[in-house]
Amino acid sequence: MLDTKFVRENLDVVLDAMRSRNKEWNAEGFLALDGRRRALIGQIEALKAERNTTSKQVGELMRAAASKTDEAQANSAKVEAEAAKERVRAINTEAETLENELAGVEAELNNEVLSLPNLPSASTPAGASEEDNIEVRRWGTPRAFDKEGFEAKPHWDLGPELGMIDFERGVKLTKSRFILLGGQGARLERALINFMADTHGSRGYKEWWCPLLGNADTLTGTGQLPKFEDDLFKTTEGLYLIPTAEVMLTNIHRGEVLDADTLPRRYCAFTSCFREEAGSAGRDTRGLIRVHQFDKVEMVKLSAPENSFDELESMVADAENILQLLELPYRVIELCTGDLGFSATKTYDLEVWLPSYEDYKEISSCSNCGDFQARRASIKYRSVGEAGEKTTGFVHTLNGSGLAVGRTMAAIIENYQNSDGSLTVPTVLQPYLGGLTRIEAE
Repeated sequence: MLDTKFVRENLDVVLDAMRSRNKEWNAEGFLALDGRRRALIGQIEALKAERNTTSKQVGELMRAAASKTDEAQANSAKVEAEAAKERVRAINTEAETLENELAGVEAELNNEVLSLPNLPSASTPAGASEEDNIEVRRWGTPRAFDKEGFEAKPHWDLGPELGMIDFERGVKLTKSRFILLGGQGARLERALINFMADTHGSRGYKEWWCPLLGNADTLTGTGQLPKFEDDLFKTTEGLYLIPTAEVMLTNIHRGEVLDADTLPRRYCAFTSCFREEAGSAGRDTRGLIRVHQFDKVEMVKLSAPENSFDELESMVADAENILQLLELPYRVIELCTGDLGFSATKTYDLEVWLPSYEDYKEISSCSNCGDFQARRASIKYRSVGEAGEKTTGFVHTLNGSGLAVGRTMAAIIENYQNSDGSLTVPTVLQPYLGGLTRIEAE
């Protein structure tokens, strides 16, 4: 989340950032809420000061009444004391009313700030939509199947033919956009998960095994709540199925202060991910590209602010490494301001070549969120200066897919298919499949 004080003092900056993101923001409404909050705080503090003064007067008047030998003077002091007591009671009632109003205003203001997306970094290119994203580089050359004498099949056809994917029974077991993997499909899924986790582990990421359900505080910490609740699956107990392991990995240190010399923290985890994706009907819903449940190996970093953009570049390299080892053609895209995700200040997407689309499709998104998530989740770091002085600040959080497993399987099926309908197993995966080099129809 953005700092309320920063928003108040930099309205033009925030308004420009929201416009660059194509987001509407009611700045006047924010100022009205913030002004009312500060006014209420001032009124409550003034009442508390008056209560303290009046309470002291009560004691003084009671002592004065007890010390008076003249009955009239004693009674007068008692009357004044009772009036002061009555004023204290009235102050308490008035303060309670104002405190209740303040709680409501602060909750409304907090929701307003929680619903504001992150500010794009100065290095994020300006643009209105994905059409304005910038291609940074490409790796690998897509296969020319026509020159090999056959037409490539889409993974949603070849997968079932090889007994690897069963779309119909997935729907029967659950509902549309849930899939069932069988035989070598199930084995390939496990192989990809292990390969990705092992590879990231060898590059300095600590692996975690995470719960698949998170509470509201956890989902709020990474920005899914309150704004994107409709995209989440929720249990009757108020827990949420996680949409990505980023949620859990980032929140491991929620409410903690980390020593600066322990940064960066590099974490990874495999989880199943669950996304309701309200409003996405009809978009890439055929095959494995956009489903409600999918597997993913996620990377997360907690970094000192001055190093976070270097850590983003190295995270992109870690995701690229997986695709290069699998020998899958891809390209790297830098997202413009109008296409940034809610929590990101800068993002690179990796898009893998899919012959069925004759185009590149997203397989990883790597983002620097700055202190946006750390402020929501209260994740800080402590540093010690040369003179021994201690300072604290919010860490910067980064996340990236390393990779989405289902989309990787789709890319392998389509890019590694043979004219006889079989599938060549990528060399790097063969040890994970017991030396299997070829997948044929069962």
